[in-house]
Amino acid sequence: MEPLLRPRIGIFADVQNIYYCTRDRYQRQFNYRALWQQLSEQGEICQAFAYAIHRGDAGQLKFQTALRSLGFTVKLKPFIQRSDGSAKGDWDVGITIDVLEYAPRLDKIVLLSGDGDFDLLLARVGERFGVRTEVYGVPGLTAQSLIDVASHYHPIEASLLR
Repeated sequence: MEPLLRPRIGIFADVQNIYYCTRDRYQRQFNYRALWQQLSEQGEICQAFAYAIHRGDAGQLKFQTALRSLGFTVKLKPFIQRSDGSAKGDWDVGITIDVLEYAPRLDKIVLLSGDGDFDLLLARVGERFGVRTEVYGVPGLTAQSLIDVASHYHPIEASLLR
């Protein structure tokens, strides 16, 4: 009897989106360790990326080190403050490129984000590669279009907060 193959999982975490949504809704932080444990019970985590903005403060550096110790590859962009006071720091294109690159080698894509801009991406990889797409997002702060297109939506609630 052949051993059952464990599903190959890829995690793509939109760190800024998850940080601000959990802070605004719950005044708490997302627990990446709890998510990692939960997903590792469901299959083999083959790829895990955390996309963040680099400001260089000590708390942020400690957080990035913690993500790396879990197994995430942390991808950073510099924080850009515009002259009008607004800020720029968007990983949508980078996340899209990585999802498209790794989707053919995965059975399940886990996206941590509530950003509706990813709905077309998840629809496409689901259709083209037959990969299961799961979204973790904060209820009320996750785009309905993203929830609708995902194979499964997981509302971020107390068990995934610290």
